[in-house]
Amino acid sequence: MIKAFFRFRLLICASVLSALTLTGCGKGSSDGLATYKEEMTQFYDKLSYYDTSINAIEADSENAKVQLLGYLDEMNETYKSMAACEIPDEFSGISDIAAEAADYMQMANECYHFAYDGAFDEENEQLAFQYYQRANSRAQVMLQVLHGEVPSGDGVTVTTQEAGQFDTIGEAEDN
Repeated sequence: MIKAFFRFRLLICASVLSALTLTGCGKGSSDGLATYKEEMTQFYDKLSYYDTSINAIEADSENAKVQLLGYLDEMNETYKSMAACEIPDEFSGISDIAAEAADYMQMANECYHFAYDGAFDEENEQLAFQYYQRANSRAQVMLQVLHGEVPSGDGVTVTTQEAGQFDTIGEAEDN
């Protein structure tokens, strides 16, 4: 369990370091865009808080599992709140990614509970870590989009549109 715990901590640390740069986003002119950027800044700030808190847990303490699961529960709620944010048209392409990130975090949280509640279950711990990585990779793609970068990574496919065309991929397919 300790090895897996530190692997989890390393992944959180890596994601938070890159996420902290969100505050460097350009200034938006619409209230919706400004609100969304503020909500996303709060999302990544909370991830930073969880990183610090999880890294402060003594892995061999009696209540390490309880603390870890508590922070994961909070992180899960944070992902749900992030996915519920109204996404402005400027970032409409990430709405599905936000929902997927929240869904994967929910599955990760459930599997971490199966793994650490009671007797340790390595299979659920490994499954939870995979779900957590998927949630994290989607949060990273969202961050890239918010920074105006072309998303990259394993399993990332980018579909570009001509300048001035603002339909999302889903809307374009409906025509």
